[in-house]
Amino acid sequence: MIRTEVLRTPDGEMSLHIAASSAPRGAVIVVQEGFGLTPHIDAAVERLAAAGWLAVAPALYYRFGSPVIGYDDVPGAQAGTASLVGEELDADIDAVTNWLVNQGFETSRRGIIGFCLGGSEAFHTATRGLVGAAVAFYGGGISADRFGQPGLLYQASGLVAPFLGLYGDQDPYISVEDIEALRAATDAIAAPTEIVRYPEASHGFASFDRESFNPDACEDAWGRCLQWLDTFLTK
Repeated sequence: MIRTEVLRTPDGEMSLHIAASSAPRGAVIVVQEGFGLTPHIDAAVERLAAAGWLAVAPALYYRFGSPVIGYDDVPGAQAGTASLVGEELDADIDAVTNWLVNQGFETSRRGIIGFCLGGSEAFHTATRGLVGAAVAFYGGGISADRFGQPGLLYQASGLVAPFLGLYGDQDPYISVEDIEALRAATDAIAAPTEIVRYPEASHGFASFDRESFNPDACEDAWGRCLQWLDTFLTK
């Protein structure tokens, strides 16, 4: 079951959607997609809790009312994503991290996963020393700047946490060439990394209520995600 808690920040009150197992072995930050804290994001929080974690999803659109945008409103989601600023995102993730510290979760027991824009932020967070593992579902901004931050290719040398990237070859927003460039960039660093491509999957393949939902790719990706967290957060 999802519960909601309010986290006060210098820019206002940010809602957190939280679920946890009875005795969580670690904590995972779940970073939203461009449509906000959708039922898909809540389902991800619940899935992680069922797997033994405390999962928390911050409402990153809180500065303009925390809207949940319909999947048929792509321009609205693009406008929401465009409104995000890297320094503010960092501050928000810092606030959630501090909240988890107060819950007793040290760095080695904290992970982060994200979808779409959240995947980009999960990758970026993995360069900041805040988490012990990171997973991105179709995180964009690979070769182009996003949120005022350099593309992921140009951040890759700074990765300090193990990173798993999950991508679809049919994604109209993320090219296979960019995915392979990210693979080359992450293969060159010391931290464990893995890039997985799904030939028949498109953007949003892990979201059960999108037309692009691909159940086979979703289940494989979630299996890999949970294994990644188990491997690097429970040593």
